[in-house]
Amino acid sequence: MTVLAPSAPVAIRSGRATTDAVVRVGAAALLSSALGLVTAWWIAGGAWSASTVGGAVFTSTGQLTGLLASVLLLAQVVLMARVPVLERAFGQDSLAHLHRLVGFTSFNLMLAHVGLVTVGYAGGSLAASPGMFWDLTVDYPGMLLALAGSLCLVMVVVTSVKAARGRLRYESWHLLHLYAYLGVGLALPHQLWTGQQLTSHPARTVFWWTAWALAAGSVLVWRVGVPAYRSWRHDLRVTSVVRESSDVVSVYVTGRDLDRLPVEAGQFLSWRFLAGPGWSRAHPYSLSAAPDGRSLRITVKDLGDGSRAVGRLAPGTRAVFEGPYGRLTARTRTRRGVALVGAGVGITPLRSLAEGLAYAPGEAVLVHRYAAEPLFARELDVLGAERGLVVVDVPGHRGTPGTAPADLLAHVPDLAERDVFVCGPEAWAREVERVAVAAGLPREHLHLESFRW
Repeated sequence: MTVLAPSAPVAIRSGRATTDAVVRVGAAALLSSALGLVTAWWIAGGAWSASTVGGAVFTSTGQLTGLLASVLLLAQVVLMARVPVLERAFGQDSLAHLHRLVGFTSFNLMLAHVGLVTVGYAGGSLAASPGMFWDLTVDYPGMLLALAGSLCLVMVVVTSVKAARGRLRYESWHLLHLYAYLGVGLALPHQLWTGQQLTSHPARTVFWWTAWALAAGSVLVWRVGVPAYRSWRHDLRVTSVVRESSDVVSVYVTGRDLDRLPVEAGQFLSWRFLAGPGWSRAHPYSLSAAPDGRSLRITVKDLGDGSRAVGRLAPGTRAVFEGPYGRLTARTRTRRGVALVGAGVGITPLRSLAEGLAYAPGEAVLVHRYAAEPLFARELDVLGAERGLVVVDVPGHRGTPGTAPADLLAHVPDLAERDVFVCGPEAWAREVERVAVAAGLPREHLHLESFRW
């Protein structure tokens, strides 16, 4: 299918994109400042000097790694607390990447802290370190709790490694990942009781209590309070479940005052349907239709126990939710031309965007890669006829000529001149990203969400 030349261009405002860029720079500066501040305090406290010798070298270095680990642990909590200003500025894919990077870094620093301090207290003797570790754990205040917290974090990190995640069901991984909050919380008493860097000066005390309060408050407000209020406020109920294909269903929900819910086309929400066992585990599902203030629609592929149960929901089932989340929205758009590129059920948020975005005929093209049967074929035909959406179907199993990400430019020759929205399996989405950037697309005009957890 030939992509039409844009006509009657739609005006695009980029103010929100500028705001998001400022937030990203500010967040990086804030974290860097916090790390620099605790390092400066460590130096000013005389923890390291020319006279620091023997075991004190290990102890002093261990103090610094502990301080840096503490800052990064709190940053890790905030990154995944669903704080709206960060969600809008970074998007879930970037936040998840930063969360993993910060998480693994803080974990390694924490292990270095434990090892260095133990060796330091043992006078630099590796042979005496095991016994010293036991004495520290048993005799020092808060150390047993800190050890329990460290074990929680070890479990979270081990199950976050890609090889381990591939062997776990999403439901199991999600439950194990919640222990990260317990691990961070159990570290607090140890820091307060034995961390002189935290309590030796009023400014340091204020800094650390403020940091802990902000991290805890972010979780309580945005992961607990706001979702609970919105779920009660809007009282979402399932109205119908419609089968889209052999393994995909759409769920329609309605509720009170949905025009007051701040949700946009392209976003997703984390859903819990109160329909029996497993209701406590949230699952992220994207909107597959633009919100109209009266109802919402999500479309779900059978990928496991939780998603399979969605197909059996009865009308009237209550839904509680977190969100909306995601940056795959009109917020990031700065160009008139738009390319929506999706694979399989990844077409879901793009179908919503195709309805919700403003565009003139030829300004928006949707490329749908699918193996067996297309989703929303009739609806996309209607959008094509009524809105001028250009739909490019790319059928065929993997390896079929013309279906690889490398063939994208054959379908959308002017890709580099558009805002490109991508959603699909992670490996496929990253290959699309590589192809688009190699074709000259600036990264700030590539908006990507992949299927991963």
